[in-house]
Amino acid sequence: SLVFTRFIDMATNAVPRRQIVSRIAAGVLGGYVFTWGFIALSIALLFAVRLDFHDAAALGGILGLLLFLGVFLWAFAASSVARVWLVLAGGGALMTGAAWLVQRAIL
Repeated sequence: SLVFTRFIDMATNAVPRRQIVSRIAAGVLGGYVFTWGFIALSIALLFAVRLDFHDAAALGGILGLLLFLGVFLWAFAASSVARVWLVLAGGGALMTGAAWLVQRAIL
């Protein structure tokens, strides 16, 4: 029957479970790392331009929340899971390192 044929077609074209778990992990964990790096860098840069620390932390946190939503959704929309991991983990590490350098220069 036509319904059974469509069901079989959907089952054969199903996404592997490992890829689904990887996308979820990339969205949650990779998004966290990327957002954490962004918030650390934004607080350091805003404080470096003489914005009060608490204002810099509040602004960085608000922008970080919006960024997390964006990267979380992008993790599921992107065509390559490897690219998602590379951008989120690599970008988070780079921003965290840059924040560390800015903080060393300030203090």
